[in-house]
Amino acid sequence: MKTNKDLNFLLWLAVVFGAAFFLPIESERFNTAIAATFDLVKWYAREHVILCLLPAFFIAGVISVFVSQGSVLKYFGANANKFLAYTVASVSGTILAVCSCTILPLFSSIHKRGAGLGPAVAFLYSGPAINILAIILTARILGFEMGLARTIGAVVFSILIGTIMSLIYRKEGKAKKEEQMNIVPPPEKRPMWQTSFHFFTLVLILVFANWGAPTGNDTSSAWYFLWHYKWLITGAFGLALAWSLISILRIDRKKVFVAVTVTAVSAVAAGYLIPDPKLSPLLPMLIGIGALAFITLKDHNDPDNREWALSSWGFAKQILPLLAIGVVTAGFLLGSTHDGKSIAGVIPNEWISVLVGGNSVLSNFFASFVGAFMYFATLTEVPILQGLIASGMGKGPALALLLAGPSLSLPNMLVIRGVIGTGKTISYVSIVIVLSTLAGFVYGII
Repeated sequence: MKTNKDLNFLLWLAVVFGAAFFLPIESERFNTAIAATFDLVKWYAREHVILCLLPAFFIAGVISVFVSQGSVLKYFGANANKFLAYTVASVSGTILAVCSCTILPLFSSIHKRGAGLGPAVAFLYSGPAINILAIILTARILGFEMGLARTIGAVVFSILIGTIMSLIYRKEGKAKKEEQMNIVPPPEKRPMWQTSFHFFTLVLILVFANWGAPTGNDTSSAWYFLWHYKWLITGAFGLALAWSLISILRIDRKKVFVAVTVTAVSAVAAGYLIPDPKLSPLLPMLIGIGALAFITLKDHNDPDNREWALSSWGFAKQILPLLAIGVVTAGFLLGSTHDGKSIAGVIPNEWISVLVGGNSVLSNFFASFVGAFMYFATLTEVPILQGLIASGMGKGPALALLLAGPSLSLPNMLVIRGVIGTGKTISYVSIVIVLSTLAGFVYGII
């Protein structure tokens, strides 16, 4: 036994030494890819973790602890009405303005609570794919026709992908169905409206904290108004959350008052201490999330409140390491594209531009495949596509990338594998890529 361990250690040592020995540091492409990796990691940490993922973990914790198993089984369970389950799952993205990574803790949560594979996968796809903000931006920037095609394709895909997955793994679904028939859910601990209020308050904080800036110079639109006042709106929902903590979760009002005060003071201080308007909101958001975690962990009135914080932490431990690996890998291979700049990875960007021209099956497949592995934060796929279309990308491959890209990414795949296993993940990714390829090809012909 010891000999096998020594042999494995020797092999790994040889691999690491060989990689170090032949490290191509003299290659400009390699060094550019390294720069792209660090650029993407830095941007991801600044733009995505605090404002997107941390609130998402707490939302997932709400589903895991406060949303009763009976409710999850009613709407998403193996015995749920299929029409209801897929309808709810397929339109969830219009409520959740999330990307392919932010949806993961929510997907993991409903899966653990007993959701059937088909509805859970439909929810997983629709969350980022039917993002109402992204669809509006698509119609405004890329044209109404593209926005409409993306909307129809995403809704149909979420139902179709979930249905195909449930058919492929129907034996497992049948076993889960039989198992859930004998489950007698405990009675609801509190009225459904209270849980819904608490849940959607967190969702709206997530939505408005990440509301994107409008394009162009239009200062009269509702989009601009919401963006201009988004932090006041987010703060208002923060106060609504404070009310929920006191009135619904029964947390000590003095602790909540201290948490709100500290968060408000940090928001004012951040305006003076951090001149960058992109970074200054991160401080109060981080302090607010830390204060929320502290008062729920230290609450003694209801054990569910402490369990909420622990459940949120459990999702963070499960998901963050895999996301980190995925972001680093995606940055090295495919580069970093955001905020109007583009740094190439090992795979040259010009290769991608050439391969997605026209409307062949290959160009659509390539757009779907590359889009599936790239990471797109919420709304960033639209300006990226705008640049690619200007470089000669066909409208078919553009739609294929829109249908595959926002809903998938390499970090997303790694986490999904940890939740549902390798086989189901490969099936899910393959179905998305194939359907996106076909949809893009047909749209290109039309």
